[in-house]
Formats: sequence, structure tokens, C-alpha cells
Amino acid sequence: MKGIDELATKALELRESGMNDKEIARELHLSENTIVWLLTRGVEKKSPPVVDVKIGWTSAGVFGHRIAYLSNVLSDIILEEAENGDFDLDTVVGIAINGIPLATNISDELGLEFAMFRPPHNKEGPGSLASNFAGVEGKSIVLVDDVIDTGETMSHAVEEIKKMGGTPQLTIVLVNKSEMREICGIPLRSIIRARAIY
Repeated sequence: MKGIDELATKALELRESGMNDKEIARELHLSENTIVWLLTRGVEKKSPPVVDVKIGWTSAGVFGHRIAYLSNVLSDIILEEAENGDFDLDTVVGIAINGIPLATNISDELGLEFAMFRPPHNKEGPGSLASNFAGVEGKSIVLVDDVIDTGETMSHAVEEIKKMGGTPQLTIVLVNKSEMREICGIPLRSIIRARAIY
């Protein structure tokens, strides 16, 4: 299985560069369970995780105009949700790292402020907003990322935005790898839903 070997090698390279399992999972668009399995499969005789789907969008991500095309689709979905939900938006929050280029383009397309949320490097801690961009206090927010797997990163971002005084109205991603249709009571929309069929 050459693909698995390549993923294991890449995961090991990222680990050696100082990334933790969660950061590696984000970078490779895999679950943390899959990353642990990839990193330990030669050491421990563990069976692979039940199901996972690798999501790669490099073909679109290497050119700004392609990212803009994807962002336009997301913008259209956001407008549809705002109309159906009868809410206005003030700010687009991009979740670092992969949500940032999408959110930047959406902000431009919809004429909204742009903010950037940095999740914590470990599973604890509040995360933070980048100070060079918009704040969220008193703002109506849409949160943008590329992929939802367990929903942990997006859930954390939603809760932190609420603590900062923002009002999340919508979460949106390119690909939803879960069964979830909402995050912390906030609607979740995506361009694609990737689910295992048993």
C-alpha cells in the first residue's frame, strides 16, 4: 500500500519537525486516530482506524484564482443561509491555517470584515485572534475552515468566539467528513460531505 507508506513517511517528517498529532492531522487532512496509527503501525501491531478519508485540495490550493472559485461557492452558500436564517453578517473568521485563504476571499466577495482565529497548539488553551485583523466583539460571525472531521477545532473556535463577545451564525467548510449538521448549535454547511458507507 504505497499510499499508506507515503502518508506514514510524511507524518513522521512532520512529527520530526516539531508538530504534534493534532497539527499533523490538520496538515494531512486525516483524523488524529489515523495519525497515531500511521506513526505507530511499525512499532505496535495495531489495526487501522475504523474509517477515515483523506481530503486533499492541492489542485485548487496552488493557485489564488482557484481558491477564489471555491470561496465564491462558499459565499453563495453563506448568502443562502443568511437569507433563510434571516441574519446579517459582519465578519468572516478564518480558522488557521487552511481556512484563512478561503475566508479572505469570502470577506472580499461579501464586503465583510476579516478575522483570523488561531487554535491552540495543544488540546488545551483558548486559542486567539490575530491582532492585525478584525475583532469579533459585538459582531455577527461566519467561521470558515477547509475540512471538518471530529469537529473539535471548529467547536473550540465557536466557543472561543462566543467568549470574545461574537455571535456565531454559521460555520462553513469545503468538506464535511462527519454526520454533523451543526457545531455547538450553529448550522454547519459544506460544499461536499464525505461519509463512509458500510
